[in-house]
Amino acid sequence: MGCTLALSDAVSRLRYVSEARAEVLTRLGITRVRDLLLAAPHRYVDFSNKVAIAHADVGTTATVVGVVDKIVSKRPRPRMSVVELSVMDDTGVIIATFFKQPWVAEQVHEGDVLALSGKITFAYGFKQIKAPFYEVLASAGEQSDYSRILPVHHVSEGLSVAWMRRIISAALADRGNVYDYLPARFVASRGLMSFARALREIHFPSNLSSAAAARIRFAYDELFCLQLALQTRKRLTLRDIAPCTHVVTGMHVRALQAALPFSLTHEQQMAVEEIFADMAAPQVMNRLLLGDVGTGKTAVAAMALAAVADSGTQAAMMAPTSVLARQYADKLGPLLDAAHIGWTLIVGSTPAIQREQATHALAAGDISVVFGTTALLSQDVVFNKLSLVIIDEQHRFGVEQRSALRKKGIGADLLSMTATPIPRTLALSVYGDMELSRIAHRPVQGAGVQTQVLAYQNLDLAYGAIREAHEAGHQAYVVCPLIDETDDGADMADDTPQADSAVPRLHSAQAVYEELSCSILHNMRIALLTGRMSAQEKDQVMSDFRAGAIDVLVSTTVIEVGVDVPNATVLLVHDSERFGLATLHQLRGRVGRGKYSGSVFFSTHAKKGTVARRRLSALEATTDGYELSQMDLRLRHEGEVLGFRQSGGVTLRYVDLAQDEELAAHAQQDARDILATDSDLTAHPTLALEVRDRFGAYFEEVEGS
Repeated sequence: MGCTLALSDAVSRLRYVSEARAEVLTRLGITRVRDLLLAAPHRYVDFSNKVAIAHADVGTTATVVGVVDKIVSKRPRPRMSVVELSVMDDTGVIIATFFKQPWVAEQVHEGDVLALSGKITFAYGFKQIKAPFYEVLASAGEQSDYSRILPVHHVSEGLSVAWMRRIISAALADRGNVYDYLPARFVASRGLMSFARALREIHFPSNLSSAAAARIRFAYDELFCLQLALQTRKRLTLRDIAPCTHVVTGMHVRALQAALPFSLTHEQQMAVEEIFADMAAPQVMNRLLLGDVGTGKTAVAAMALAAVADSGTQAAMMAPTSVLARQYADKLGPLLDAAHIGWTLIVGSTPAIQREQATHALAAGDISVVFGTTALLSQDVVFNKLSLVIIDEQHRFGVEQRSALRKKGIGADLLSMTATPIPRTLALSVYGDMELSRIAHRPVQGAGVQTQVLAYQNLDLAYGAIREAHEAGHQAYVVCPLIDETDDGADMADDTPQADSAVPRLHSAQAVYEELSCSILHNMRIALLTGRMSAQEKDQVMSDFRAGAIDVLVSTTVIEVGVDVPNATVLLVHDSERFGLATLHQLRGRVGRGKYSGSVFFSTHAKKGTVARRRLSALEATTDGYELSQMDLRLRHEGEVLGFRQSGGVTLRYVDLAQDEELAAHAQQDARDILATDSDLTAHPTLALEVRDRFGAYFEEVEGS
């Protein structure tokens, strides 16, 4: 344990870490020895294919190592800078050319030992390597000492890559013989490296396979500790809380199922059975229902609402927008009426008299179900006995908002729902404290949609489709990323990719509304819908659109989730490269859901061949949300996929969401196994310290409440 605790020492106590270098390391987020040892290289230079300059064949890609003999900076024209390095080894000379990178002449000095990797060409009597990857292996006068695989760590001004390697190498020599906090049975059963060996192999691997194995060990550690933190937080949250054991086979459940205008699919029925099993159990339910657009999550939720009525208690269903809350009331209200279940609706725009009547009925226990928005969090909304909370698109609510609603019913079961397709690895990571139910297939396919990505200059195709739809008696959506010219994009989805200043000015809903009204679609009834409008104004616009009184709705992404207007058949999204795939997939779900086929146009400034254009093209290739989520993982390879970010500011540095699904499942199962016999990890003190060190914020959430 002593060695493990020594990892908590300040990094300034290590060899070669001067005060100035300690300041640089702090800027990199490295303050302790453990921070340094867990700061993995972001790439490796593999010298297993290193060749002598004389043997580097023209036309091939090769890695060569030599000493910098001469540095020449040129400026052949005003806006073009060229740096040429003459690099030599015992067999010959090669010229490395860098275009528009004048800083290379400052970073590299004559006498430095340099590694170059790139395509070998021949010109002016010398072998050439243009715009190569390069790495300074040793400064002039230093001994060049490198292994076959060289790690390249993140550094900052004042600390070179070579010095970072030297500091880490010394730290491993002095502190690397660490105690393994992971129980030996998991190391053995999962075929993992020991912690000490993994630290050495991640920084100075004997081969690339060993580096990959070390990454797997650290990825497992991250996932395992995260699972322990999530599941422990769940236990702490629910301690001393008496759950409500629901009746799930009563008359209201039977009546509601009979009132459904269709039979539940096998997947829907499985989800209902899983939810009912949780609701009837003597533990508080904490379940997430995953289902792509149109898979019928609402019908499953209705069955849970009926079980609440049979139990003589109450349920609250909270949606992210008043439009969606009202739509749930419109869809489920008649079914609840048929099953003789009392219900009401409370949103921000609910008239005062109606709101007073609704809150009085809830407090008295005369109503079983309430649909609403964050208006349900108001102090005047008091329940007689709240036993079930259903939260739709839970990632759109803050932790405090979700917690505030649950606190209105001590011991209430929680059912969260989302139509955002989440890769299983991400679901296991982010929602490790929740049981998962998934509906993968749509019960009714509808007429479907045709998706087309349009270059900006071809917008006339989309407007032509809107005119044709109007002539056929149908309606259309036009979606923009901004509300008006002063907007900073706050109305955009939370998975919006990083902006690129080179992209032309973005479309605003206000400007497009005015343009369409005055010119392109001047003969149609056009309306505007944005997040800045009052709840009452938004409800009125959507009511008019549903009623067919509006032909074209110009909007921001406030229409993204759940809005259902079967007569709307065309969707045009401006500047679609500015939205994440989840948002675009959700928007696409607004058309083609009924008997009329839909046409979807994603307008973009992104050029063909770019990552942004490839991501958009994925939408043309499939309408399957989970397939899209996997495509997004492969294209982006980052911890932010389809709108979901790691909660609590936690970043999984080693986990590869595209390939670590099995590892995540193993980590979740192992965490459950260990907590089943050691619920507070008292028998595993070093593991408990590690979990706290990595994910202490999760415990602060519940311990501070």
